[in-house]
Amino acid sequence: MDEMLDATGAALCCAAAIRLGGAMRVLAARAEVPDRYDLVVAGVDNIVASLEGKDLDESVLGKAFGENWDLDVRYPAELSGGAFFRRWTQLVFVTIVLTRPKQQQLVAVQGLDSALEAATAWPSDVSVDSFIRLADYEPACQRDAEKRLRKGGLPALWKLAEEQSGQYRRAAELLVG
Repeated sequence: MDEMLDATGAALCCAAAIRLGGAMRVLAARAEVPDRYDLVVAGVDNIVASLEGKDLDESVLGKAFGENWDLDVRYPAELSGGAFFRRWTQLVFVTIVLTRPKQQQLVAVQGLDSALEAATAWPSDVSVDSFIRLADYEPACQRDAEKRLRKGGLPALWKLAEEQSGQYRRAAELLVG
């Protein structure tokens, strides 16, 4: 039972990292750290593959962990979106740590809380579906992700996360201009 809960939590954290990653890709490009961001995303992708039954590539995961560790400090303080950027790296940190055997100090809810904090920290209003703030959109996304995972499994969850990442990407494009 614990393994199932851990896999479910890791899947939901991966979905959140993918979803918010839509904005992160735009912010990372603006901050001139897209290569470092891509290494972190490769780690998330590796976790996604492991949840689908493939082996974790410890080398990819190690590089992702290392790049994620200080990615947030590379985001220029004068650019808006820094708090969102930092919270996303916390989400990824939790997601990676969840892959470690017998990790008791972190749980998936901490990663999902980081996603909520990132959305709350978004520096401008947005127009996403019926939402004006990402802080209101993200909880709806998390509820939808749980439902989709229960009803359609991992493929349905990944599809939803990719769709939702487009909303985050558009919000970041508007912010960046």
